[in-house]
Amino acid sequence: MEKSKVYFTNLRTDLNTNLLEKLEKLIKRAGIGTIDFKDKYAAIKIHFGEPGNLAFLRPNYSKVVADVIKEMGGKPFLTDCNTLYVGGRKNALDHLETAYTNGYSPFSTGCHILIGDGLKGTDETLVPIDGEYVKEAKIGRAIMDADIFITLTHFKGHELTGFGGTLKNIGMGCGSRAGKMEMHNSGKPTVDEELCIGCGMCRRNCAHDAISFDNNRKAHIDHSKCVGCGRCIGSCNRDAVTPANDESNDILNKKIAEYTYAVLKDRPNFHISLVVDVSPYCDCHGENDLPIVPDVGMFASFDPVALDMACVDACNSQPIIHGSVLDGERENLGDHFHSTHPETNWEVGIDHAVKLGLGHKEYELIEVK
Repeated sequence: MEKSKVYFTNLRTDLNTNLLEKLEKLIKRAGIGTIDFKDKYAAIKIHFGEPGNLAFLRPNYSKVVADVIKEMGGKPFLTDCNTLYVGGRKNALDHLETAYTNGYSPFSTGCHILIGDGLKGTDETLVPIDGEYVKEAKIGRAIMDADIFITLTHFKGHELTGFGGTLKNIGMGCGSRAGKMEMHNSGKPTVDEELCIGCGMCRRNCAHDAISFDNNRKAHIDHSKCVGCGRCIGSCNRDAVTPANDESNDILNKKIAEYTYAVLKDRPNFHISLVVDVSPYCDCHGENDLPIVPDVGMFASFDPVALDMACVDACNSQPIIHGSVLDGERENLGDHFHSTHPETNWEVGIDHAVKLGLGHKEYELIEVK
C-alpha cells in the first residue's frame, strides 16, 4: 500500500520570504491546484475562535487559501457551524460578530463568511451514511451545498478527544446543533464534591440548565438534561468536573469520524493544518493556556487521517514548554496529548476513520522549503 503524502514547511523565514508566502507555496506543492475550482463554491472550514481566546488562527492565513482558490476560478467562503454550549458563537449573529471581532471579515480574508447551520443552528442537511453509531448525519446546510470542501485547522489539545485536528474540525465543527448533540450524548460528566468550590463557572457555561447547587454550594449535574458537551469540564479551574469513567470519549471520537465521512464523501476535499500555539484546550474556550510544545510548522494533505497523524507525531517529538500544564503538573504518559488529558484516547478516532476509508495512518512526509 502506497503511503499518503503529507507536505510540511517549517516556520523559518528570511528577508525574501514570509510565512504567508510559505503557506501558499505549501498548498500549491501539495496539489490543491489539481482540484477543478472553476465556477465552483468552495467551503473553507475554519474555527473563528471564542471571544477572549487568542490561540485561534490569524485571518491572514485564510486569505492565502481564499486567494489561491479565486486564482483558480473558484468561489470560496469561510464557514463554521454554531456551538452547542453558551458562548460567543451560539447563533449566527453572535458567531459573525465574534468572527469580526477576531479579525475575520471579507476585507481581511478576501471572501465572505457563511455560518453553516443558519441563524439558530437548525439549518441542516441530513446525510445518510449507515455508520456504526450514526445512521444519518446532521450537517450544516451551507457546508453540504458547497461543491468543494477545504479545511484550515489550528492543531491543539482537546479535553474530550485528546487533540483537536482535522478530523475534529470537520466532524464536530460541521455538525448542526442537533448533530453536535448526537455526537456528545453518550457522555455524562460528574462532579467531585471534595474539589468543587461552588464558583458557579460550570453552571454559567451550561446551555441546558443541567447544573444546580446544594445547600453546601456543591455542584450537581442532572443527567436527564445533560447532553454531554463537556463545556463544564473545561470551565472548572479545580478539575472538579470529569467525564464518566466509561467509553463515552471513545464513542465521541468514533462519531466524529463518522460525521467527517458524511462531510467528505462524494466531493473533492483538501486539508491544511497549522501546528502553532498548541494550547492544551480547544479554541472554543474563552481563554487559552500556555502552549504545551513549541510551534512546529504548517502541514497539508489530501488525506485527513495522515495529516492528523503527521501533526501529532510532530508534536510528540517536541520538548515540553516550561511552565505549561505538562511541566510537572501532569504525569508523563509518553504522549503529550494523552498526558494532558489522560481520560482520552485519540487513537480510537484515527483507527475508526481508517476503518471508514477516510485515509491511512502511514504517511510520507515531504518538506517544502
